[in-house]
Amino acid sequence: MASEGILLGMGNPLLDISAVVDHDFLKKYDLQLNNAILAEDKHLPMYEELAANPSVEYIAGGATQNSIRVAQWMLQVPGATSYMGSIGKDKYGEEMKKNSKLAGVNVHYYEDESAPTGTCGVCVVGGERSLIANLAAANCYKVEHLKKPENWALVEKAKYIYIAGFFLTVSPESIQLVAEHAAANNKVFSMNLSAPFICEFFKDVQEKVLPYMDYVFGNETEARTFSKVHGWETDDVEQIALKISEWTKVGARKRITVITQGADPVVVAEDGKVKKFPVILLPKEKLVDTNGAGDAFVGGFLSQLVQEKPIEDCVKAGCYAANVIIQRSGCTYPEKPDFN
Repeated sequence: MASEGILLGMGNPLLDISAVVDHDFLKKYDLQLNNAILAEDKHLPMYEELAANPSVEYIAGGATQNSIRVAQWMLQVPGATSYMGSIGKDKYGEEMKKNSKLAGVNVHYYEDESAPTGTCGVCVVGGERSLIANLAAANCYKVEHLKKPENWALVEKAKYIYIAGFFLTVSPESIQLVAEHAAANNKVFSMNLSAPFICEFFKDVQEKVLPYMDYVFGNETEARTFSKVHGWETDDVEQIALKISEWTKVGARKRITVITQGADPVVVAEDGKVKKFPVILLPKEKLVDTNGAGDAFVGGFLSQLVQEKPIEDCVKAGCYAANVIIQRSGCTYPEKPDFN
């Protein structure tokens, strides 16, 4: 049984504005499928266009928040998870608060007065997605919020902490503080490579916190980018996972690397060895939308990890959660999980 507050997430809360578009739309805004980027000026008109799309849906998102919501859903223990990030004082922020509370997550948002709640354009073509994040208020998170006694109490209570790599662009100082706390108190600290651009353009802050990571999550594209950026001259995902697991480590725990590869087996590297686990294959006609699949995998994985289940069970739960999510629009799920 998971105790209250056992798992804490920190990240960029974004309201997903999700719609089915065509290849011309992707071309117009210079977008690629299965990619995640930060919005530039040229992308800003896109949000209005998505909002006007008849298929548009609004879903509380942001990578870490997705994972925490899925872990909470899998655990079915109210308040087992908590989450921090920054939202604006607006209707989207209110929507986010309502969504998170309904999901059973104990959210402590920092509310920024000057910026609107962050949004993420989710452009879906044939079930594949392209993500364009307009961070806005999510970019305004302050380490002072983390240090407030009522918020730091969440850090002290948690035994497991998860942060997606996207938060490295916002508050590396907050991440470092939490990572050092985890190492000093023998807690489990995990992060995600999150996107190729994080591995490329935020290499230094990523490297600074990497020694503290007990679990590193990512997908094959991110792993290959990480390898390229570090001059490893290999595209072999198993080799890359091993090399990441053997990176310098702080604290008493060893590092485990977990890399997903879409429909191909999940690669897990630990103790100098690689194990592969098959995923649950889904017929193409049942695929609705891959948005949130990786986040859901992490959420499912963490839901078993916090119960100290073996790695096989963690991967199985991750695959189960991802399989549920890709058959629905956005990172949403039925009322109760059916995982045993």
